[in-house]
Amino acid sequence: MKRIIFVRDMSCQKCVDRIANELDNTRLDYEINLKNKSVAIEGDNDALYVAKQAIAQAGYTVM
Repeated sequence: MKRIIFVRDMSCQKCVDRIANELDNTRLDYEINLKNKSVAIEGDNDALYVAKQAIAQAGYTVM
């Protein structure tokens, strides 16, 4: 199931790179969209939780 996470303070390519670096460590299947300030992941609620934790670890706020 595809889940969408909105990241309020993602504003540039450097932000995307930092988030991608953290998400790469999770082994999740994800897609980052800078224009919509969102991260789409494939998975269940556990995967969603892991992704939110990784984004927070990168220093960004999940909406």
